[in-house]
Amino acid sequence: MTDLATRARTLLDLHTAPEILVLTNVWDVVSAQVVAGTEGVRALATASHGIASTFGYEDGENIPLDLHLDMVGRITAAVDLPVSMDMEAGYGDAGETARRAMEKGVVGGNLEDQMKPLDEAVAAVEAVVRAGRDAGVDFVLNARTDALLRGGPGADRSELVAEAVRRGQAFLEAGAPVVFVPGLVAREEIEAVVEGLGRNRLTLISVPGASLPAREMQELGVARVSTGPFTQRVALTALQDAVVEMVGGGVLPAGTRALN
Repeated sequence: MTDLATRARTLLDLHTAPEILVLTNVWDVVSAQVVAGTEGVRALATASHGIASTFGYEDGENIPLDLHLDMVGRITAAVDLPVSMDMEAGYGDAGETARRAMEKGVVGGNLEDQMKPLDEAVAAVEAVVRAGRDAGVDFVLNARTDALLRGGPGADRSELVAEAVRRGQAFLEAGAPVVFVPGLVAREEIEAVVEGLGRNRLTLISVPGASLPAREMQELGVARVSTGPFTQRVALTALQDAVVEMVGGGVLPAGTRALN
């Protein structure tokens, strides 16, 4: 576990560095190799949505865990950087899923609370932290709260933000080093959550056309920003645009690079 422990410590340190950690989510070996080989990339994260889509499954733990872990293991074996896995909600046993992920070379992971009762969500966080400790690894748990995603269209945003902070504080107290709040894009809301959790404790997802630039998130005290399913959609958009051009009588893009 020595190399695993070293990678975990590296990933943890990247979350507290002055520069925001940008994690590009990958979904297979070739996407991981391209991202890992890009200058400035310091770690990788897998995307459950992207991996599920690769095999024809809907997101939401519909892809069998064995198949999901197999792909994640192929990714970790193909790169030399720390890898964080999107564990979704833990597949019914968050601690065991984290243990199996570490066996595949993973040193961090996202865990959704799905707005379950707080004591249940905290217990899942504790189980993952305990699994890391038992393995001798500072597993970098990115404890996710869906407080902003589960609010109805007429919900009071300030109440949702307050709930995200309340749950996030509980996850930090349970041992998670960082908290992920999807749906958080407005500057004033980010500021409120950073104030509630502390600097370098919040992680966000970059949403096309909505999110602040990474450099501005860094100024606000955000620890990390990831890309979720959007990087796969960027790739698929480029593919579809190329197909449209070819079907319309054109040619493939002149700037296409031999990345595989």
